[in-house]
Amino acid sequence: MTTYETSASPATGAPPATGAPFRSRTHTWQPRPEMTPEILGMSGLEILRASLKGELPGASMMSTLGFRLTEAAEGVAVFEGDPGDHLLNPMGTVHGGFLATLLDSALGSSVMTLLPAGTAYTTVQLGVHMIRPVMADTPTLRCEGTALHVGRTTATAEARVTGSHDGKLYAHATTTCAILRMG
Repeated sequence: MTTYETSASPATGAPPATGAPFRSRTHTWQPRPEMTPEILGMSGLEILRASLKGELPGASMMSTLGFRLTEAAEGVAVFEGDPGDHLLNPMGTVHGGFLATLLDSALGSSVMTLLPAGTAYTTVQLGVHMIRPVMADTPTLRCEGTALHVGRTTATAEARVTGSHDGKLYAHATTTCAILRMG
C-alpha cells in the first residue's frame, strides 16, 4: 500500500521552490523468510504460486517501485505496475529503469516457473527496447514474460509491457539467465 503526504522540505522546513508542496511516499513490505528446507524443496512455480496466495511474501522491491505479480503458470509470469510521479526522470517521463525492472521481473520469473526444487537463476543479459514514453498518469501496465528455453545451465525468455487500458505496446525485452544449482 502506498500513501502520499505533502509537506514543507524535511531538511529546512521551507516551502519548495516551485510553490507546490513536497510529497513523500511510504511503503511497507514483509521480509523474505530464511531459506528453510521446506522452501528449498519447492519448485520455482510453487514458490511464485505461494507468493500469489500470500503464503510467502513477494520481493520487497515490488513494493518499492509499485508493481505486483498477478499470474504464474508453467513458462509464464505476469506482473502489473502502476506508474506515478515518484518514478519521473529529469525529462518528466517515467524512468526507463521502472520498465526495465518490470521486464526483468517477468522474464526471470517466467524462467523460474520451469525450475525444479533446489534450483535458482540470475540474469546475465537483458536487452530492453522502449517503444513509447510512460507518463506519471499512465494507467496500470501489464508485463507478461514467457520462457523460451530452459536448459541445464542457461535459459532465455521474452516479455512485453502493454497498457492494461489500451493494449498498446510500451516496451519489450529478452533475457539470458544462468541456471544455478543450490547445494
